[in-house]
Amino acid sequence: MPKPSPAERFREILHVVVDSPQALAFVPAVCLSAFWLGGETALISAALGLPLLFAIAGVLGSHTHTIADAGGRASGAIPRDTFQEQMKCIQKTSQSSGENAACLAIALDDHTGLLDIHGQAAADHVALQFSDRILSVIRSHDILTRLSSDRFLVGLRPSKQLDLEACIQMSGRIQAAIEEPVLVNGAGVYVSCSIGFCLQSSVQCTDVKDWTDASIAALTEAQRHGPSTIRAYSSETRRRALVRANLRKEFETALDNGQIRPWFQPQISTDTGEITGFEALARWEHPAKGIMGPQVFLPFAEQAELLQRLGQVMRHHVFEAMNAWDRAGVFVPRVGINFSSEELRDPSLIDRLKWELDQFDLPPDRLAVEILETVFSRRPDDVITRNVTGMAAMGCCIDLDDFGTGHASIASIKRFDVSRIKIDRTFVTKADQDPSQQQLVSAILTMAERLNLETLAEGVETPGEHALMAQLGSNHVQGFGIGRPMPFEKTLDWIATHRTRTKGLPEIKRQMGRKS
Repeated sequence: MPKPSPAERFREILHVVVDSPQALAFVPAVCLSAFWLGGETALISAALGLPLLFAIAGVLGSHTHTIADAGGRASGAIPRDTFQEQMKCIQKTSQSSGENAACLAIALDDHTGLLDIHGQAAADHVALQFSDRILSVIRSHDILTRLSSDRFLVGLRPSKQLDLEACIQMSGRIQAAIEEPVLVNGAGVYVSCSIGFCLQSSVQCTDVKDWTDASIAALTEAQRHGPSTIRAYSSETRRRALVRANLRKEFETALDNGQIRPWFQPQISTDTGEITGFEALARWEHPAKGIMGPQVFLPFAEQAELLQRLGQVMRHHVFEAMNAWDRAGVFVPRVGINFSSEELRDPSLIDRLKWELDQFDLPPDRLAVEILETVFSRRPDDVITRNVTGMAAMGCCIDLDDFGTGHASIASIKRFDVSRIKIDRTFVTKADQDPSQQQLVSAILTMAERLNLETLAEGVETPGEHALMAQLGSNHVQGFGIGRPMPFEKTLDWIATHRTRTKGLPEIKRQMGRKS
């Protein structure tokens, strides 16, 4: 390995000697000696020269943290292009020596949650600590690059001892280092990471990109199995990665050709039984695989940054359906559409939404903006806050979805002008058979009444649950016991049948004196 040049060694020595806490202890002694030996002139020179020396050391230090020596080791993360070039050298060395090398892909778990709770600056600080901790674990001649705000690649140079077990042990040490708390805004934040790795001998390729892609595929497998997971690349990983890649491409095409459509689940009044709205739920009508729910395609839609595009497609189809109902003489007061955190972070969301509503000549009060409680319980950034309050000011109904699963405060409910809370199905299921669940639902409904909020109980599946929710005071109910999600083509028949069935039915008396 070539030795560093004299200039590089001088920079490193100067940085270590001067830019260190211990050096500060000598500052008073230097100034006193200068005055003793040379009087006031020497003292002034020392007072002016020392800050300049420290500044030079800082610049040289930052320089040494961004360059690699001839062996390829960087004292910080190196640029991605440099990483790819050095991985080519690692691959050639591994193949010629017969010693194994490895590529590790590392990602912070729940980085979106960290961003929502603590903000961008804190997330960047955590990512920087993340990088430093990885560097403290890997060997001095291994390399590191940053792929994104929460993802890194590590190249482990060839070694006789580098095998599957060694990679697992290295990954475990990295996870242990990452899981030490990070100080953010005066409080300790605990994070974890998932790791996927690929040994050079496990992938038959000549292109380094295939090698790094294999480690990323292993990382994806790790993330699918939960936080703080480690996975090694294998032929089965490759097969599953190809399936996901093909589905992702098909999904992008499906967004354009109309295969992604809303299915509508009805919501009815507990007072009158009348239809008060629908919730639009995304379905992929795949020509070969049949109907697929969001649990199948949302993960790779998020990875491919297609959630905003999905939201636009859903709104387009929903607004078309509302126009079609109006033309058929069927008035549906409101339709709920889920908005993801990614959509809510779009600075142009309000203008785009106004334009979309204008295109279909629909008033904003016929749109229910459904937002997960977890978005409210975290600390939303300024863009999310402006968008939610902006949609409320337009006249949209703001629905707090899955209420009870997060920790939304009353202050945040009022701050975001929430119109209605949707009680999560976990509180509703079998509530008619469980007195403790009845007490929880009753407490939620009492709070909502005091805050002058509408309520909707989700997951109602039986007549007993329906009757209980009505008696306890929920304004609306939704669930399989009312109607399953259906394509638009079936909604008109369902509406007609429902109206015939409920015509002349008496109202269910409430235990609470609420007015809807």
